[in-house]
Amino acid sequence: MQDQSKYLEFIHAHVLISGKVQGVGYRFSTLNTAVSLGINGWVKNLPDGRVEAVFEGREELVKKMINWCYQGPKSAVVQNVLVRYEQVEGIEGFEIHRIP
Repeated sequence: MQDQSKYLEFIHAHVLISGKVQGVGYRFSTLNTAVSLGINGWVKNLPDGRVEAVFEGREELVKKMINWCYQGPKSAVVQNVLVRYEQVEGIEGFEIHRIP
């Protein structure tokens, strides 16, 4: 059984980013930023043009990651960032999910 105690101080943020966020390296920049901050989760493009992401980690680091989402990579034009906090799932690592 996995030790859940390390997740007690973690938060889980489900984030939807809209604007010019596809075709500009947003997912890869999100991956690099999350890994550098030690954030767990995933990111993917949605068919409607938005980017969806989940971030898990220590509160101050997740909030730093969310703040980064308002800018994204240099070529992105972010119009809106919607954040919903949910129950921690215990995600390990960070990856890019592809639409099937």
